[in-house]
Amino acid sequence: MHAGAGHAYTTTAIALHWIIAALIAAGFSLGWTMTRIPGITPDKLRFFSWHKWIGVTVLAFALTRIVWRATHRAPPLPANMSAWQRCAANAVHIALYLLMIAIPVSGYLYSSAANVPVVYLGIVPLPKLIAPDSALKAWLKTVHIVLDYALFVLVLGHAAAAVKHEWIDRDGLLRRMLPFLK
Repeated sequence: MHAGAGHAYTTTAIALHWIIAALIAAGFSLGWTMTRIPGITPDKLRFFSWHKWIGVTVLAFALTRIVWRATHRAPPLPANMSAWQRCAANAVHIALYLLMIAIPVSGYLYSSAANVPVVYLGIVPLPKLIAPDSALKAWLKTVHIVLDYALFVLVLGHAAAAVKHEWIDRDGLLRRMLPFLK
């Protein structure tokens, strides 16, 4: 039996997955772009603000998704999936959830250590959680960047595995998150 046959994620889980995926892609793209703009320009400052807003939004949606996932069981993996693939799938999902929390938190703490306020959507000032500290700022910047690239690699692996299951294994696994493929 195909995983896609009657075993899709809930509409809420699918919506949260794709909203978070789009936000992460936008946040990563903005981060990549803004850090390559030399000096301090109005565009660079605007991009930094948008990047922070996206990070706060990803954190909120990720926490929502974790609560949803804790209260709504994921559809079963295909019965013919090997034990190592099941283990890898579970490990990658846990790592993705952890990174969806750790990356925005590290960015937020980095802003606090840099003494740069985070004003969500330009309206809601968020509290500084730590005092300005140049050494901590440098460390948090590195942590934030390393975690970003770890997420990038995991997302690529996650997407590649989904495509492999759809086109090579033909087990319908991708249809659980893309029900319109039926």
